[in-house]
Amino acid sequence: MSKNTLFDKVWSAHTVGVLPSGQTQLFIGLHLIHEVTSPQAFAMLRDRGLKVPYPERTVATVDHIVPTEDQSRPLADSLAEEMMQHLENNTKEHGIRFYKVGSGSQGIVHVIAPEQGLTQPGMTIACGDSHTSTHGAFGAIAFGIGTSQVRDVLASQTLALGKLKVRKIEVNGTLQSGVYAKDVILHIIRKLGVKGGVGYAYEFAGTTFEQMDMEARMTVCNMAIEGGARCGYINPDRVTYDYLQGRDFAPKDADWDRAVAWWESLRSDKDAQYDDVIVFDAAEIAPTVTWGITPAQGIGVNEPIPTVAQMPEDERAIAEEAYQYMDLAPGAPIIGTKVDVCFVGSCTNGRITDLREAAKFAAGKQVATGVKAFIVPGSERVKKQAEAEGLDVVFKNAGFEWREAGCSMCLAMNPDKLVGRQISASSSNRNFKGRQGSSSGRTLLMSPVMVIAAAVTGKVTDVRELMA
Repeated sequence: MSKNTLFDKVWSAHTVGVLPSGQTQLFIGLHLIHEVTSPQAFAMLRDRGLKVPYPERTVATVDHIVPTEDQSRPLADSLAEEMMQHLENNTKEHGIRFYKVGSGSQGIVHVIAPEQGLTQPGMTIACGDSHTSTHGAFGAIAFGIGTSQVRDVLASQTLALGKLKVRKIEVNGTLQSGVYAKDVILHIIRKLGVKGGVGYAYEFAGTTFEQMDMEARMTVCNMAIEGGARCGYINPDRVTYDYLQGRDFAPKDADWDRAVAWWESLRSDKDAQYDDVIVFDAAEIAPTVTWGITPAQGIGVNEPIPTVAQMPEDERAIAEEAYQYMDLAPGAPIIGTKVDVCFVGSCTNGRITDLREAAKFAAGKQVATGVKAFIVPGSERVKKQAEAEGLDVVFKNAGFEWREAGCSMCLAMNPDKLVGRQISASSSNRNFKGRQGSSSGRTLLMSPVMVIAAAVTGKVTDVRELMA
């Protein structure tokens, strides 16, 4: 009787062979590329006289360097324009599908693949981007890879990887009002640490995840990498299938029925063997805000910033570094911290359900004086859908800027950057030093609705106060 996890089953199905190094040569079903990590990889192919043997398994878009205001060509940033041209030329040369700006389907790579049905259960997926773990929400095994590995996948459609252990992270119960998927994953990372998942794949399970829609599940898996895991996934179920059915690249007709039957067979067996199991209670999770310089340095919005004495010994040095960099005092409340910039978007929280929920809290309110607040849809399709629903009008009436699709201020490889010591309330995924474009800028991670609450009050606010 099988006692395998989904990870075991998908890994086995895609194993080409075992290399002398002991690593597995793993076939990659879908390769996603963008403008930042692909130019050097294509140059390596060119140097060796190699072609892409399976161009139909690679899909390209532009996202990291794309401006979200003026997108006219040539781009004002000459380096960004050069990167854009490289991707255009490389995809044309190798016959790779490319979603360019204005195509109607351009956007953040981890948004466009799911929304088009390219991402499916049982797949192996690779992309030269850390947050490829997002696609695990569908029951896929998805890896962020480096430039040399992008070359390897382009040249051979395979990757050399060591097999991971699997940790089951179970969250059960119903989330409190005002608590969202972003709070759940920030809570998990807070408890397990940024290195807790090293060497593991995280299987997210339990009634809390079962109750989530697909886009909430994507938020959770997106940040598995921030907890040190190589990938994170959720077993496919009826929610997954309902989301996929009818999308561009989803199976059709009789193929659909066969696909669902196969996807069902991939679910972790009831008595699957895990290397570790950790259980959380959803009722204990509050709206969560980061106060430091790693995603693990987070607290419930009504908690005080922890003191050094409350920290484990091995976390004290980085806590001291965080206090100094963030200019926040141990023991002080995080609530009430003034913010300068408020950003809703990114591959973590730039989907249509994120914007719908954010608009509920922006409606009838006004961005606080002195706060720059902007909304960046994750793709051109998300933008079009949001505008069809009038969400853009809600945001603009409230004083938010409504932008074009792109990665924007998540990592600031584009004109959207913090200035000086500004503090950002951000729905993105990383709060590292300098992450949002200023070497001294400060980032507080939170859910989209918490960003809206900060924008309209000018400070970190418990979004539940706006629900009264």
